[in-house]
Amino acid sequence: MGCHHDNPKGRRRTSPRRPRPRMCLRKGCGHKYQPRRWNQRYCQDPECRRLIRRWLAARRQAKRRQDDAAKAQHAEAQRARRQRRPSLPQAPQDPEVAPARGHAARIILPTPACDRPGCHEPHRKSVYQAACYCSRACRQAVRRVRDRERKWLLRSTVEGRLAREPEYVAARTRRSRQQHDTANTTPARPPPP
Repeated sequence: MGCHHDNPKGRRRTSPRRPRPRMCLRKGCGHKYQPRRWNQRYCQDPECRRLIRRWLAARRQAKRRQDDAAKAQHAEAQRARRQRRPSLPQAPQDPEVAPARGHAARIILPTPACDRPGCHEPHRKSVYQAACYCSRACRQAVRRVRDRERKWLLRSTVEGRLAREPEYVAARTRRSRQQHDTANTTPARPPPP
């Protein structure tokens, strides 16, 4: 049966906190999943994870493309490649008609892409400040996730417990009131014959 452990304060032991089911943060996914960790943002679907990795790689590449040193390095590599290639006599082509080759043949993300994972839309135009998201929905989705993670981390600190103390007190009074109401509404048993 196991050892009996004394609980000196008489309180029930709480089970470890488990995150509630949540929606995948990747734009276009929309799956509801049960997270295994407090900071899990995406469902564990292999296709979803592959698309997230592609999005992250495209962001890294777009950021690297803006660096002056990377531009110079790329230009030097292209110059060396052209020199290595044997020069073949070709008819001069009109540059407007020539097909795109190399990285220009692929679709490249716009330089300022949305900060929501999986979103490839450009930033929304903003007069007042630099925008990071393509729409209000993307901004709200990322803000909800960051706010949830901030609150989860704050719960285990003294400041977080003090900030949430009024909520805890209200929940305790609500539970005690419900127990009191159920005890009063329970019909009395008739005396045994």
